[in-house]
Amino acid sequence: MLSHDINPIIFRIGFMQVTWYAFVYLIGFIVALFILLKASKKKEINITENEVYDFVFLGIIFMMLGARLFHVLFWGVDYYFQNPIKIFHVWEGGLSFHGGLFALLVFTAIYTKVKKINFWKLADILALLGVIMPAFSRVANFVNQEIVGTITNVPWCFEFKYHKGCRHPVQLYASAGRLALFACLVYIKRKLKEFKEGFIFWLFIFGIGLGRFILDFWRQDEIFHGLKAGQWLSLIMVFISLFALAEKHWKDVKKLFKK
Repeated sequence: MLSHDINPIIFRIGFMQVTWYAFVYLIGFIVALFILLKASKKKEINITENEVYDFVFLGIIFMMLGARLFHVLFWGVDYYFQNPIKIFHVWEGGLSFHGGLFALLVFTAIYTKVKKINFWKLADILALLGVIMPAFSRVANFVNQEIVGTITNVPWCFEFKYHKGCRHPVQLYASAGRLALFACLVYIKRKLKEFKEGFIFWLFIFGIGLGRFILDFWRQDEIFHGLKAGQWLSLIMVFISLFALAEKHWKDVKKLFKK
């Protein structure tokens, strides 16, 4: 049994404070900007430097709005109905991965259509960012003592301040799983070298959906019709990605297993 005593606040200056949660997202957005600027410079995607800045800035806004909206509607509607001002307290945590991903994809589809940018090439790059960024944000969730696991007696269980019993550190499980998925996607990308645009993206959707579906069995959430809300959303991701891989990328799949 382990206890959790990490302070979620890195430092304070007067009334200002910097939390691990905000710090992780800030670093993630800076990394995203750097990678997209590098891809633009190398002509890996047909996007200008100015368009990269616009895309990242607007993408952050859409992603945060979608992530917060999904969290409020699917995981905390009763709480936020009673405490509506808390909806705006994003620094306290409470961002849905599914909501952020959905909002970002909708925005990306619109932006690439208007700017005549190759959506699938951009999606393949964003897929890698979509794995590595949440890997670190889940560590921030652990620091915030949110998204806890079910009660267990395994030796590595944690006691969280705001939850009774010793629980699975599902935040750390999720972080480790996403780091593993990131390594797999990088390996596949380097191994194949040539593949149809969108292949990495759909592998990302499949891997993240399947991993979240399995992990949620150890996550403390309400059950709806036999499964948790995150599992239903993850199943949709799994089925859509399998269809896309079979329909559009079957040659890439066979190539992957031949080599």
